[in-house]
Amino acid sequence: MKLLVLGATGLTGRHVVDAALRSGESVTAFVRNPAALADLADRVTLATGDATSLQDLSATPPGHDAVISALGAGNSLTSIRADDLFTRSSTALVAAARETHVSRLVWLSSFGVGHTLAWSSIPQKMIYRTLLRNIYANKATADESIRSGLDWTIVLPTRLTNDPAKGTYSMGDRLPMKGNPTISRADVAAFMHKAVHGSEWIHRSP
Repeated sequence: MKLLVLGATGLTGRHVVDAALRSGESVTAFVRNPAALADLADRVTLATGDATSLQDLSATPPGHDAVISALGAGNSLTSIRADDLFTRSSTALVAAARETHVSRLVWLSSFGVGHTLAWSSIPQKMIYRTLLRNIYANKATADESIRSGLDWTIVLPTRLTNDPAKGTYSMGDRLPMKGNPTISRADVAAFMHKAVHGSEWIHRSP
């Protein structure tokens, strides 16, 4: 499979790239700063651009079978409010995918966004409705844009950590929540990489 990975230099995106390379796949890493993946320069195709730009996304090398987007806010909780990263990137990505005839998309969002807010625990609701309110509102709009077309999977992990992958985690269309459960970015990346290869999670939001 030939994969286009957005957010390839991020904390989750790098795990996605590594998983794909371990599987012997062809990877195009879409990045703002190619130097951030200098250690992989001889193993991936680097495409430089802005993930919110239709022009930049449409200019990536042709022939991809699927897109995995691991775009995230990083450590900034204010930048998303200012520039609407997720809504702008989802709009550009859906349009670019149609232009380049790529139908399969796995998109990273967050548990607590959209309809899953009602399923969250009391501690989670307190965080989602205060600290993450603006980011999650932006993500909710973006997720609906993604659901408007393509063979999408929207991945909704709980609180992310930088712990090593465990390889054991729960997944489903709905899971019971207690407290504020976590999952490692490495495990989320492994799930996203696995999901893009099959049809089980198409038009579903695990």
